Amino acid sequence: MQYRYYTKDNLKISALGFGCMRLPILNNDSGLIDEEKATNMIRYAIDNGVNYIDTAYPYHKGNSEAFVGKVLKDGYRQKVYLATKSPVWLIESYEEFEKYLDEQLKRLDTDYIDFYLLHSLSKKTWENAKELNVLHFLNEAKRKGKIKYAGFSFHDQIHVFKDIVDSYPWDFCQMQLNYMDRDYQAGLEGLKYAKEKGLSVVVMEPIKGGKLSHASKEIQDIWDKNYIKRTPSEWALRWLYNFEEISVVLSGMNTMEHVVENIKTASEGSANSLKQEELKLIDEVTKIYKEKIKVGCTGCEYCLPCPNGVSIPDIFELYNNASVYGTKEQSMNTYNRLIELEKDASHCVECGHCKELCPQHLDIINSLKDANCSLSR
Repeated sequence: MQYRYYTKDNLKISALGFGCMRLPILNNDSGLIDEEKATNMIRYAIDNGVNYIDTAYPYHKGNSEAFVGKVLKDGYRQKVYLATKSPVWLIESYEEFEKYLDEQLKRLDTDYIDFYLLHSLSKKTWENAKELNVLHFLNEAKRKGKIKYAGFSFHDQIHVFKDIVDSYPWDFCQMQLNYMDRDYQAGLEGLKYAKEKGLSVVVMEPIKGGKLSHASKEIQDIWDKNYIKRTPSEWALRWLYNFEEISVVLSGMNTMEHVVENIKTASEGSANSLKQEELKLIDEVTKIYKEKIKVGCTGCEYCLPCPNGVSIPDIFELYNNASVYGTKEQSMNTYNRLIELEKDASHCVECGHCKELCPQHLDIINSLKDANCSLSR
């Protein structure tokens, strides 16, 4: 296992972190964790060098933290750094920050949390948390010894990311990044900015929710040009490990095979280890994927709220995923739920409100029609 330095205290953290959001489940119920399989996987990872365990208040319908607390019995808590996240969208008063933290400490059956994050910050949740004096809460939680280091995870535009980074002496941050999301949300610009400001960086969605782990023949033929054979997942992880600015890459592993493969990749993926020829192959794959994108939506949500409740960015994401990654059945199933919620494209009345607000000047109305035709059963 490769280790990288983390926070200003230069903690030695495993390059691979175990994300506990996609653990194996029973009966197709995300709230019902297959505890035997998941325990074996997490403890195997720890026994083989992984020392960063990440969970959050809502994962697995609220059951992930309590499960992680059980897994870390028998001396395993002392072998790892534990990260979890404050559900800031649920909090309505200053006192509730500590109420939720105390509940999480109880769930995890621990006296302290090593890395505590404000979860999934966006402009809206950040502004609300600031108004409730969350930064004072973080200082107090540190003073009381309930948390060791403070950070945030992020889902919004780059200018919001920079504003958050500049607002507090954070120890670390967590962002979405993979070779397809170089310019999405914080992206590579945010990665560089965070490091310039002295923040350690954790990366989530390294394989884009599993979408980059499968390859069509066209994509696989490109990977096979390389003299070293790697799986698509290995390529995605190696691209991230090549950045010295990244300390930890989180993977939401749900089989033992994933764990074994990712540990192997993390043991080989040092910074600046990819050759120019290999980076060119990744760029070639990225180009092919991007050429299959149907709508150039960045998910900025400037088009929302739609007067008729149409979930525009979600629809375009499903439409693009079906085209780019071949997830047609999965996209159609999710779109069917939007139909049930009356948020699908059929509710567009062509008022043009969204088109006026779109910074990409997309032809949203016609694209919604195309998406509806493609995704409707």
